[in-house]
Amino acid sequence: MAKIAFILLCHKDPDAIIDQARRLTAAGDCMAIHFDARARREHFNRIAVALKDNPNVTFARKRIKCGWGEWSLVRATLLAIEAAEAAFPRATHFYMLSGDCMAIKSAEYIHDFLDENDADFIESFDFLESDWIKTGIKEERLIYRHFFNERTRKRWFYASMTLQKRLGLTRPIPADLQIMIGSQWWCLRRQTVEKILDLTRDRPDVMRFFRTTWIPDETFFQTLVRHLIPEREIRTRTLTFLMFSDYGMPVTFYNDHFDLLLGQDFLFARKISPEATELKRRLGDLFAAEGVSFQISNEGQSLFKFLTGRGREGRRFSPRFWETESTLGRERELMIITCKKWHVAKRLLGRIRKVTNVPAMEYLFDEESTVLPDLGGIQHTLGKRTRHRRALMRMLFDYYETDRLIICLDPNNMDLLQDFYADRSKTSLLEIECDFTDAYLLGHAKRVGLAGERTSQETIDRLLPTIRSDVYFEADRIRDANFTNFHRIRERNGPEENALPLSRFLDITLDKAREIVAADHLFAD
Repeated sequence: MAKIAFILLCHKDPDAIIDQARRLTAAGDCMAIHFDARARREHFNRIAVALKDNPNVTFARKRIKCGWGEWSLVRATLLAIEAAEAAFPRATHFYMLSGDCMAIKSAEYIHDFLDENDADFIESFDFLESDWIKTGIKEERLIYRHFFNERTRKRWFYASMTLQKRLGLTRPIPADLQIMIGSQWWCLRRQTVEKILDLTRDRPDVMRFFRTTWIPDETFFQTLVRHLIPEREIRTRTLTFLMFSDYGMPVTFYNDHFDLLLGQDFLFARKISPEATELKRRLGDLFAAEGVSFQISNEGQSLFKFLTGRGREGRRFSPRFWETESTLGRERELMIITCKKWHVAKRLLGRIRKVTNVPAMEYLFDEESTVLPDLGGIQHTLGKRTRHRRALMRMLFDYYETDRLIICLDPNNMDLLQDFYADRSKTSLLEIECDFTDAYLLGHAKRVGLAGERTSQETIDRLLPTIRSDVYFEADRIRDANFTNFHRIRERNGPEENALPLSRFLDITLDKAREIVAADHLFAD
């Protein structure tokens, strides 16, 4: 059975660390603690006294001062690993934790999971080829030597790097290493940890290289595991659930996140708020429980992105130059059908194609799979279509040799609607107003990744009103925009009532409009 040696790096909240150590070791596991030497000495003494009689707790032989982005974090981790490796010969796994991590599964589940998965769990993406680094310096982290902390001595950090650039003082990466990058929260098997410790003693060149790289805790273990262990034995993921805000800050979890955390396909979560006493109590009870089954829905990331995006709608960056300096053509007419239920809009579009000769495209700015003619590559991805939207529409008008064109748009594409209406061409808009049952909204949530088959009912009950409000908000925003040539058909109206706005939108006779809207099951889900 798996026996875990937790590697705990911490610098504050001694009482929480004591509780964490007692809770995790009570399940038969063990822990090695490194407490930052920058922290108060009396805090460390309190931890040491409280845990001195616990045979499953040990401490790094030396406390060092740690700084964000510095080698000191890796050095502290290695000291804790060395202490754990020596003190706990029966430990099968080494799991990296911080002081604000907590288990979100039972100890029974965690041990069974590790027994069933003979692998190392660590994020390890190619440093130079991946897009793991979103902002800031990239290659410069490696090829220059960094002696100063960018956060505390910014001027010296950049002055040193600039001087090295001017003098051409780049350095080579060790020839046999492929530098990898990823989260510092990993779980490694004992044999992997032993190989890493051997390498730290046998390869002084590797140690010298990483000592002066910037943010080595994101590259050191990630690179060495990939160097030492066959790829088939590595799972490029972390077992600790963590999310980041738009500003790059870790998301903090509070009392009302209990059900959300349990539904994620992870063993631990970071960061738990120090004030979330109820959440900590419930997670602590869960960790000690037996026979608990977990419904894994794993919608946390997409749900967070959806909920934090509310309130930002309507903002738009400055127009790109190809948007402001191009037009669809003054004599052309773009007709837009907008509907949240894509299948309804597609059915209507199919009927329009049969009755009229107007070229029509489905959700070309929302669905990658929308069938489009070959336009030289601009049509290949949603990103390209959206960035070059006016150029794309001009090419479609030219391809079909027409001055009238119909497309479908999701109601959330307000920026596209505003941009097309700002063009010198004529733009018309038809809104299809549908009714939304809870069953449909739940299906929509599952389709877009906000919920899964195993999402708890409590989470669904909280989520559905937000989604419904979001749908209504999008519709209200379109109406508040006061677009010209705006028309609307409704699910609750009969064919006769819907025929008139459709005839005006398409500029066709009422008889033809009736033929289109009289289709059976037009609004069926």
